[in-house]
Amino acid sequence: MNNQESNSGNAFVSIIKFLPLLLFIVLVIVLKQDLLLAAPIATTAAVLIAMFTTKQKFSAIYDIGVENASKLTLVFFILMFAFGVAECFMASGVGAAIIRIALSFGVSGKTVALVGFLVTCVLSIATGTSWGTFAACAPMFLWLNYIVGGDIILTVCSVAGGTCFGDCIGFISDTTVLSSGMQEVNLLDRFKHQGIWSLSCMILTAIIILLLSMGLSGELGDATNAVDAIPAEAITALETERPSALILLQQVKAGVPMYMVLPLIIVIGLAVTGVQTMLCLGAGMLSALLLGMLAGTMDLTQWLDILLAGFGDAGSWTIVMMLWVAAFGGVMSSMKAFDPVAKLVVKLSKKVRHLMGWCAVICLAGDAALADETAEIATMSPIIRSIVEDNVDGSPEAMYTLRLRLATFADALGVYGSQLIPWHCYVVFYASIANAVYPLYTFTPMDIVSKNVMGLVAVSSMLILTFTGLDKYVPMFKIPEEPVVKLKKYNTAKLVEVTK
Repeated sequence: MNNQESNSGNAFVSIIKFLPLLLFIVLVIVLKQDLLLAAPIATTAAVLIAMFTTKQKFSAIYDIGVENASKLTLVFFILMFAFGVAECFMASGVGAAIIRIALSFGVSGKTVALVGFLVTCVLSIATGTSWGTFAACAPMFLWLNYIVGGDIILTVCSVAGGTCFGDCIGFISDTTVLSSGMQEVNLLDRFKHQGIWSLSCMILTAIIILLLSMGLSGELGDATNAVDAIPAEAITALETERPSALILLQQVKAGVPMYMVLPLIIVIGLAVTGVQTMLCLGAGMLSALLLGMLAGTMDLTQWLDILLAGFGDAGSWTIVMMLWVAAFGGVMSSMKAFDPVAKLVVKLSKKVRHLMGWCAVICLAGDAALADETAEIATMSPIIRSIVEDNVDGSPEAMYTLRLRLATFADALGVYGSQLIPWHCYVVFYASIANAVYPLYTFTPMDIVSKNVMGLVAVSSMLILTFTGLDKYVPMFKIPEEPVVKLKKYNTAKLVEVTK
C-alpha cells in the first residue's frame, strides 16, 4: 500500500470515529431529543464503531465506558446533596430573604436590570441552579421592569446572565461539581483559582449594565406590586415548569425574616475554611431546617419531603444522564476519536498557554455542538485533559494548576458560553419561561443573547487572558508558564504513531 492510500485510509477511519459525536449532535439539536435518550444511542454507536476500528471485543469497550463513568461516583453523592440543599434553600426562605434584602434599597428603571443581575448572581450561588433561579426571578423582575419603565431586553438578559454565576463557581452547582470531578481537582482549590476572575467579571458586567441603563426612568417600584401584577396564566405556567420558584415568589411577597440568609453564609463560610464538601452541604440542609422552623416556613415533614424530591430529581435524570455521557466520552477517547483535533491544536501552539487557550476553544465549540453544558463538560473534559497531559511536561503542582484551569474552561465556557448560543438549551428554556410569565412581549432565543453582557464578558475575558498571558495580573488565576511547564518534543509525532 502506497503512502497516498495509507493516508486516505487513515482519513476514512478518522471520519468514521467522529460519527458518534455527529449522531449525538443531530439527536440533540436537529431532532430535539432529550439527553437521556440521545446519550445511550450515541454511546451504542460509539461502542460499535470502536469495535470496528480498534478490533477490540464488546466486553473490553464496555469496560472502558463503565470505568470512565465510575470515576464520577463521588460527584454523584455530592450532586444528590447539592440538589437537596437547593430545594431546601428555595423552600425555606433563603432565596426569598436574598431577594428582599436587595429590593429593600429600591428599584427604578435605571437599576432594575442591575439589581436583577446582582440578585440572580447571589441566588444562583445559594440554590446551585441557574434554571431554577431564572424561573424564580424572571417573573418578578420582568413585571417590575414593566412597572418602573426599564429596558425589557436588558433586564431579561441581565437576569439570565446572573443565573450562570453560581453555576460556574457555586459549591452546590452540578456543573461546578462535575467539571471539578472530571479533572480531579478540589472544589475549594477551584474556587480560589477562579474566584477573583469570576468576581471581576461580575463587577465589570454590573458597570456596563448600569451604563446601558442611564437614560431610563428613575421611578421607584415595589416587589409586591410586581408579584401582584403576574397574571394567573403565568402563575399556572410557572407552577407546571418550576413549582419551587412559585413558592419563592410567594415568600418574597409575604416576607421572610432576614436571618434566613444564614444557611447560605454557613455553607460558604465552612467551604472557605476547608471543610469537606459533603459536610458543608449537610450543614446547609440542617441550618435551613432549623431556621425555617423558627421562621415558620418549614417543618420536619416538609424538610424530609424536600430532600426526597431533591435526591430523586438528581437520580432520575441528572445522574443517569451523566453516566451515559461519561461512558460516551470514555469510549470516544479509547478509540482516539479526537486525535485529529489534538494534533491540530498542538501544531497551532507555540507555548503551553496557547495549548490551554485552544482547549478553551474546544470547550466552547463542544458547547455549541451539543447545545447542553452538562454534555459538553462530560464529553470535552477528558479530551482537553488528555491533550494537556499528553503534550505538557511539568511538576505535579504545575500540572494540577493546569487542571484547575481546565475545570474552569469546561464549566465557564459551557455555562457562560450558552448565553451566546441561540440554539442552546439554556437560552431556549429561558425564552420559553420569559414568554410564559410575561405575555406582553414575545421573547426569542436571540433576545436572550442580544444584550447578555455577562456571557460576553466572561467568555471573551477567559479567552483573551489565557491566550495573551494577561491572567498573571488576576490574583491566583495565573497558569504556569515556560520553563516551569513546557510542550513535549515530538508530541505531534507521538500522536501520529499512536493513531497508527
